[in-house]
Parts: sequence; C-alpha cells; structure tokens
Amino acid sequence: MSADNLNIGLIGAGGNTKLRHIPGFNSQESVFIQSVCNRSKESGQKVADEYGIEVVHENWVELLEDPNNDAVCIGTWPYMHSNMVISALENGKHVMTEARMCTTAAEAHLMLETSKMYPELITQIVPAPHTLNLDKTIKKLISEGYLGDIISIDASVTQGGFIDKNKPFHWRQSRDLSGYNIMGLGIWYEAIMRWVGDAATVQALTKINVPTRIDEDGNTQFITVPDHVEIICEMYSGPMMHIRFSDVLGHASEDTIWLYGTEGTLKIDGTNRKIFGGRRSDTDLKEIAIKPDLQGDWRVEEEFINAIRGQEKITHTTFEDGVRYMEFIEAVTRSAQAGEKIHLPF
Repeated sequence: MSADNLNIGLIGAGGNTKLRHIPGFNSQESVFIQSVCNRSKESGQKVADEYGIEVVHENWVELLEDPNNDAVCIGTWPYMHSNMVISALENGKHVMTEARMCTTAAEAHLMLETSKMYPELITQIVPAPHTLNLDKTIKKLISEGYLGDIISIDASVTQGGFIDKNKPFHWRQSRDLSGYNIMGLGIWYEAIMRWVGDAATVQALTKINVPTRIDEDGNTQFITVPDHVEIICEMYSGPMMHIRFSDVLGHASEDTIWLYGTEGTLKIDGTNRKIFGGRRSDTDLKEIAIKPDLQGDWRVEEEFINAIRGQEKITHTTFEDGVRYMEFIEAVTRSAQAGEKIHLPF
C-alpha cells in the first residue's frame, strides 16, 4: 500500500457502525477497514465475513497494538470509551469514538488532556446527527439578527409514549454502562450548544417512573437512570432555557425546540427536520426553506479522514465540545441529587 492509504480498525460493530461507519469509510478513497474486534471472536468473524474485513482480533488491546492500523473507530457503549481512547492514543492511533463521549465529566477531561499530549493524532466524537441539515441555517439566522436578542429557549423532547412497564431494559438505562448520561438528553444538548453556546447554570428535577425492567436474559434490572427530567438553565449567551426530556409522556408534542427573541421566534421541528419562523411584523410562523449552500449532512467519516490527511479540522464533534456536554449531563444529576443550582464549567 502507498503512504496515502489509511487502515482502520473497528472496535465494536453494532448498529451504527454497520449503518454509518463501515459504508462511510468504504466510500473514502484509499481507506481500508483492515481489522475488527467485537464482543466475541465469533461475532467479529461474522462481521468480517459480511464486509470483507481481513483481520479479526481476539480483543481490543490486540487491535490497538496492531501496527497495521493507522486509526480506530470505537463503537462500544460509553463505559469503555475512556480506556479505549486513551490506549489508542498511547498506541499512536487516530481515534473516532461513538457518542456519548464517556460516562463522567472526569473521564471526559482525562480524554481531552490525553489527546493534547498527542497533537499529531486526530480525535473525534460521533456527533448528534438529528439537526445536521438545520444547524447552518439556524446559526445564520441568529447571527443575522432574525431573533434579535434571544430571551428564552424551550425544548420538549419525548422518546416514548405512555408509561410501558413491559418495555424491555435498554442499555442506556444502566448507570454502569452509560454513567451520568440520561438516555438521549446529551444528544439534544449538543445540538442546542451549536446554536447558542454553553449553559452557565443548571437546576434540575428528575424522576424514575418505572423502577425495574426485565433484561434480555430475563433478569430484573433496578433502574437508576431517570426517565423524566425537567431542567432550567441560564445560558452564557443570555437566554434562559427550559428542557423537558421524557420517556413516559403519552400524546406529548413531537420533539420541538423554540427560540424566542426580541424581534423573532424560531420553532425547530426535530422530528420532521424543519424550521419555522416569524418576526415581529408576522401574524404567524412560516416554514423557512433550507438553502442548498446551507444544507448539512452526515459526513463524519469523511471529516475524520480529511482531518488525518490535513485537509480540514474536526468540527463534529471535538473532544472540547464533548467535555462541555458531559459536564452538563453530570450537572443535571448533581443538581437533582443536591437540590441546588450547579455552576458550569466544573
């Protein structure tokens, strides 16, 4: 192979790796998925056979020590990310890790500080994808004064319907596997953070409405991750923000974020990926068309490879942004537990 070729190793080959990362890497010129490591050698071999991957490793340490890998893609659950990312960097590998970044803010800081010790290596977190086609338009409208000064942000995100006690246990409901992450809350905060920046303070109430669920092995799992969250934030950029995030509300409105300003209002329809807006002189909201030059899309693997080749910088998502959303998520739990306002950053 030529010096321009890049070999990728996959650690974990679950749903998103198969849906996004394998096709994404295969579409890049002179990029080869050279090896894979999955939960077992057998499952790794199955993936290798399906996608024509040459090498199957027994474990992730072996894959990271493989001198034929230039970069690794980590597709495991958050509890493994910190150790794997740090080991990848220590073994001289560029590294892209699945979201969420890790399990705690302390782990996130350690990952960021370790990455700074290896400035020649590229690090990336898989971004929240649901607003990629809207982000540039929203940021442009804000920067051009469509809203004036933003006064208030209201976000309502519902992942389920009415309480369903028979729904099986999900790994995101495990504190051991997911840490301080609360279901998909961090995904939405990451998107909001792109538009208006960071939260300065966090006050939260959380509740667990279904305390036990049955896992795939028939065992009872006791839930410690909330299924309903109410959050009030003060943002560094000025507005107040309210987030209601829930897995247990029937007939609730679709995923929607409202940005209220002194001169205009934006409604972001997160379900249908649309933006609606109205200014002071308008009688109602109208859909805002996304111009072709502002249309965003999934290009995570392309950005990662281009960054390795020195052609662009990582924007979606940097370790610095990962630290910010991990601090926010942890602040939600700290506030709920202590019954007090939490100031950011830690």
